[in-house]
Formats: sequence, C-alpha cells, structure tokens
Amino acid sequence: MSWRSTSCLLACVVLAATASATAADLPPLADITIKSSLDGSREPSRIWVPDQARTSRVPLLVFLHSWSGDYRQDNSAWLKQAVSRGWIFLHPNFRGRNDTPAACGSRLARQDILDAIDWTAGKYRVDASRIYLAGASGGGHMALLMAGHHPTRFSAVSAWVGITDLAAWYRFHLKDGKPQNYARMILKSLGKPPGSSTRVDLQYADRSPVSVLAHAADLPLDLCAGVHDGKTGSVPIHHTMRAWNLVALARKAPPSALISKAEMQQLWTQGKLLDPGSHEDKVDPEFGRRIHLRRGSGRSRVSIFEGGHEGLADPACRWLARQKRTTRR
Repeated sequence: MSWRSTSCLLACVVLAATASATAADLPPLADITIKSSLDGSREPSRIWVPDQARTSRVPLLVFLHSWSGDYRQDNSAWLKQAVSRGWIFLHPNFRGRNDTPAACGSRLARQDILDAIDWTAGKYRVDASRIYLAGASGGGHMALLMAGHHPTRFSAVSAWVGITDLAAWYRFHLKDGKPQNYARMILKSLGKPPGSSTRVDLQYADRSPVSVLAHAADLPLDLCAGVHDGKTGSVPIHHTMRAWNLVALARKAPPSALISKAEMQQLWTQGKLLDPGSHEDKVDPEFGRRIHLRRGSGRSRVSIFEGGHEGLADPACRWLARQKRTTRR
C-alpha cells in the first residue's frame, strides 16, 4: 500500500470514529428509494425528518457520502447538526462508490441528488430558500460539481477537502507511473487515463468542479481544507485553492481575494503564510482551529485551517444557517 493510501485510510478511520461517537444518541434514518428520472432505476437514500416539517417549512440539509462510501455511511456528526437545528437530513446515494461509470460525478449520479431533493420537497414542507448542500472528500467533490452544474438548485454549498480536478488527482495517485488505489477507481469510472482522447478528456472535465464552478459565481460557497491534507490525507490543498480562484475570478472579485502561486507554495511547504492578512493566522472561534488562510467575496469564502483530511460539521452548519437564497428548478 502506498503512503498516500495509508494516510487516507488513517484519516477515514478518524472521521468514522468521530461520527460514530454520537450515533447512539441520534434518531434512526429511514430508508427510502427514489426512481431515477433519467434511467428509471430505483436509487436508495436515507432521511430524517423533524415533526414540524409536516406543518411548517424547514431547511433541508443534503449531505453527500465520501469517495469510497455510499448512502449507508455513518455521518452522525452532520446528522446531529440537522437534528439540533430542526432541519431535514437527506443522505442520497448517487450511485455509490466511485468505481463504476455510473458513479464518480456522472450525469446519472448528479440527477440522483436532484431526484432525491425533489422527492423530499414533494413529500415534506421544505423551505426553498434554505436548501443546503454539504460534503467532505468525495462528497466535497460532488457538492462542488453540483454547485457548478446546478447552481440555482441550492441556497448555499459547503465543501470540505474536495477533489476539484479529476485529471490532476489521478496523476497525484500514480507511483512510479502506476495507478494506486484512487487512480484505479478513477479508471474504473472513466475507462482510461486523462489525455487518452478528446472524448475521455471531455468526461474528465464534465466530472471535475474546476470545469463548471464559474457557473456558481452567485451561489454562496464555503470551500475548506486542512492545511496538511495531501500529506496526511489524499487530497492536496491546491484543489480547494485553485477552485476558489476560479470562483473569485467569476465573481470579478478584487485581486486581494485571490490566492497567489507563492501563497499556495508557502501553505504546501511550510503550512502557513509568510505574510498573513488581518483575518489569517488566528484561531476562528467557530472552527476551533487556527485559520492559515481566509479569503472572501460576497457571501462566499475559502478557509485553509489547521488540520488534515476532515470535514467539520459544526462550523459548516453555522455558516450554512446564515445563508438564505431562493432556489429554483
């Protein structure tokens, strides 16, 4: 096993342990199946609904499972946030593990998420101005992909340690030119390596957030990554930082909102900025972590925090709770 696979395995164990620590105190999720509007298949999801959702409009938190997981994954830390806030919690499958052509950000997988949201909104009283999407790792990848392909469907999106460029991530997971675990999973999904043909490269682009995030310029976005990811985890922080720059450029943000190549290099090699701004190199009370880099534009922000390959449910949901934006199909 490569060092990258080992470090990611350790990170996943930590995430699972954190989530399961509160599972016994939470209400059970209900299993549901929803017919795909694209291919007619019956796709599973899990859901928790507060009683008030039958009489009053409530927010909806759609949380997306990680790269190697599915809808049965234990994401109790995020469910806990929804329960404490009285939000509907929806955990769709979107074709499961990212090792088949139908998964890994395909059009079918994206539609599964939309179908699950539509099913929920048709059955319960969902506040259309507070439909929140969140995910970490592979879920962060899918959250940003949905933001780019379907920006009007969400009130706000919080993505943690997400893969934003599949071709770059494939290359990161080569060792001596040979595909390691995540690179092999990408090959199972897309068939061939990036650069094999124009058709293949179009598929990599269609499933990579960096290709579509400019469409989400008006959508409140929360992009977060632990500064040590890519070293103690599987997704280098450049994925989050480069995605942010695309968003900032699309928003016509001032140059001060962008992350320079020199700053990216400082964070990657030294874990901090040599010349931090007034909101940087400080502990954020909501995160409970030191923020090494933070930039913003409008209601969107990027945070590189002291940590690794992890998603922090509490600060994510605090930020989401402050966002309100009417969605439309």
